[in-house]
Amino acid sequence: MFSCNTSTSGHSTFLLTGFPGLEASHHWVSIPVNLTCVVSILGNSIILLLIRTDPALHEPMYFFLSMLAASDLGLSASTFPTMMWLFWLNARELPFDICAAQMFFIHAFTYVESGVLLAMAFDRFVAIREPLHYATILTHSAMARMGAAILVRAVLLNLPGPILLRRLLFPQISVLSHCYCLHCDLVGLACSDTQINSLVGLVSILFSLGLDSFLIVLSYALILRTVVSIASPGERLKALNTCVSHLCIVLIFYLPKLGLSVLHRVEKHNYPALAVLMANLHFLVPPFMNPIVYCIKSKQIRRGLLKRFQRKRVDVS
Repeated sequence: MFSCNTSTSGHSTFLLTGFPGLEASHHWVSIPVNLTCVVSILGNSIILLLIRTDPALHEPMYFFLSMLAASDLGLSASTFPTMMWLFWLNARELPFDICAAQMFFIHAFTYVESGVLLAMAFDRFVAIREPLHYATILTHSAMARMGAAILVRAVLLNLPGPILLRRLLFPQISVLSHCYCLHCDLVGLACSDTQINSLVGLVSILFSLGLDSFLIVLSYALILRTVVSIASPGERLKALNTCVSHLCIVLIFYLPKLGLSVLHRVEKHNYPALAVLMANLHFLVPPFMNPIVYCIKSKQIRRGLLKRFQRKRVDVS
């Protein structure tokens, strides 16, 4: 711990933390981390390319999937640089401005992803509840407005965070809990009163992740209610099968957050390496798994990939 006796505002240096006890093996630890980041970037880039170039994928469901892939790319780009600097170059120091900027983008892209998952839940609800009016409800303009609203909400909810951090006093050198900057971590390191910062952070989470998770659960309750009213068992299974991919990525997105929250309150100090591992999985797993889930479960995505490979083979021959 560094003393608060030499505290400053906006001029502190923050030290990144890797895996406690494994500092000598950071190069080896970084291999799976970096591979995960690279696969995440490639997978989501391929999804974006397929949806943009394949007319068969120009449907509301896949437009929302492209928004999800874009938010995953933003999240990977926000976390990957400091991980690489720490594990490969052993560069731990971050100035306040860079740390605050990284914090803003990490939380903003997380909120965007949460909002897109909610929009995808609404898409599945409309597709099952109102299949005849699906195209008239989810028009291009409606999807554009939803995407803009998700982005504006993420920016507005996160903008006060970095601004309010500048009024806090920090030790000249502060040690972070992870290999990137998070709002709760920075607030916990401050030497001055953080009640306003904590309140703003709580409100931000409630109006993003909290509200979105509640509405997603509500959407699936309404979907189940609609599916139960369908007479044919085959039609019920067909309707539910269209939700499997989305339900998987919802669980992938929210379960690590729940596990990390429980770990922070119960065993963080007893198992610091486990807490760091969970925090990294919390940001690495969703961007890594989302393209894989949709490639496995979506016939249209698989067909698009096969078309691209077949086209390349023809061009080469």
